[in-house]
Amino acid sequence: MPKVLVVEDDKFLRELINRKLQSESFETVLAVDGEIGLDLAGKEKPDIVLLDLILPGINGFEVLAKIKENESTKGIPVIILSNLGQKDDIDKGMGLGATDYLVKAHFTPNEIIEKIQQVLAKPSH
Repeated sequence: MPKVLVVEDDKFLRELINRKLQSESFETVLAVDGEIGLDLAGKEKPDIVLLDLILPGINGFEVLAKIKENESTKGIPVIILSNLGQKDDIDKGMGLGATDYLVKAHFTPNEIIEKIQQVLAKPSH
């Protein structure tokens, strides 16, 4: 069962995604901020990370950069899920090593799950 780390400070959205993932037979690990997210990425070794960018403490860009710098977590695919939809933000996220970048307003929970399944179905690089 694939393990998904959800780093999202919005309680409603975090719980919505969590329920949706669990209903699709994913194991979930939840983090309410970037520091907890980083810590859990190292400890839990999730198969994929769903990462918000606007977080209390360290932001999602920093979390992504640290995941990709760390030898033990750099291979974990990270999908950014954010309200930041500017091209600069998307370019920055992809440049830091994100696998995909989803703008929250454009994707339903079902589509988010489909993206996760697509990424996990690809052979690791």
